[in-house]
Amino acid sequence: MLSINGIKCRLFVGVLLTILASSSVFAEEGAWYPSKYGAADTIGALNNLSAEGVLNAAKLVTQGKIYELGGVTGGDTPAYGHRNFNLIMYPHGDEVSPPLGKSQGTSHDDYLATWLGIGTQIDGFAHFGIGHRYYNGATAADVFAPSGAKKYGTHEIPAIVTRGVLLDMLTYLGGTEMLPAGTAFDEAQIRGAAKAQGVSIGSGDVVILHTGWQAMATKDPAAFLAGEPGLDIGGAEYLASLGVVAVGADTWALDAIPNPDPEQMFPSHGILLAKHGVHILENIQTNELIADGVSEFLFVLGIPKFEGAVQMVINPIAIR
Repeated sequence: MLSINGIKCRLFVGVLLTILASSSVFAEEGAWYPSKYGAADTIGALNNLSAEGVLNAAKLVTQGKIYELGGVTGGDTPAYGHRNFNLIMYPHGDEVSPPLGKSQGTSHDDYLATWLGIGTQIDGFAHFGIGHRYYNGATAADVFAPSGAKKYGTHEIPAIVTRGVLLDMLTYLGGTEMLPAGTAFDEAQIRGAAKAQGVSIGSGDVVILHTGWQAMATKDPAAFLAGEPGLDIGGAEYLASLGVVAVGADTWALDAIPNPDPEQMFPSHGILLAKHGVHILENIQTNELIADGVSEFLFVLGIPKFEGAVQMVINPIAIR
C-alpha cells in the first residue's frame, strides 16, 4: 500500500510532468517569437528597407514608364466572405441646393462604408495570427479594440520604396491564360522562375507573383473566390528567409487554395505576417508589367493613414 506521503509524491511528480509537457508545447509554439528584429519591433521585415536600397532601385528606372498595380474597387469587386463596398454621393451640387455666395460654388461630398480588405490591398500584422498570437507574439488582447487595432494598425506602416521583382509563374509552369486553382509554388519553383527570368531576390525586395488568376475575377467571380494558385508553406518560408519586405500576387489571398494539405487554411498568411513580419499584397494588377516583359522595377507605396485599420485598399506603383 502507498503511504499518504507516497501518494502526494506521485501526485506532485504527475503535476510537474504535466507542467513541463505544457511548457514544452508552449515553447515550441512560441519558437517564432520574439522577432529577430527585437522583442519591441513593430515593422518586421520593413527593417530591411534602406536609403541605399532606394537609390539602387531608382537605377532601374530607364524609361520613366509608370504602372498602376491597383485595380478599381467598387460594388462589384469580388471580395472574401462578407466583405463589400458601399459609397454614397451627397448632392450639394444638384439644382436644388443653392450655390455658395457670389462665386456660385457648388459641390458634392461622399460617404464610404466599406471593408478595407477588398480589391487591391495590403495585410497588416493585426490581420492574421497563429493561435491568437500575432507578429512578435502579441496577443489578441494586445491588438484588438472595437474602434481599431491598438497595435500594428496599417497607419503605422512606413512608406515602401524599394526594388520590386515580378515572377511570371504562369509562363514558368507552362500555363496559358491562368494557372489552375490549387497550384502551389514551392521553393524550387520560385527559384526556377527567378533563374528563368535572370533575376535574383534579395533583402528589402517586394516580390510579386503573376498567375493570370485576375482574369477569373471578371469571367467568373464565384470561381475566382472559390480557389486560386499561390504559395505553399515551403515557398512562403523561402521568400521570408531572403529578407523580402512584402509578397504579393494577382490573386485574392496569396495562398494556394485548396492547399496541398487539406487541413491547412491560409498557412502562408501566418508564416509571412505573424512569424516573419512580411506584409502581404493581394489583387495586384500584373498584366501590363507582363506584357512589357518587366521583371524588376522601382516599387513605390504610400499607405493611407486610417488609424487602427488591419488591412488597407492600396494602389502601388511600379516604375521602369
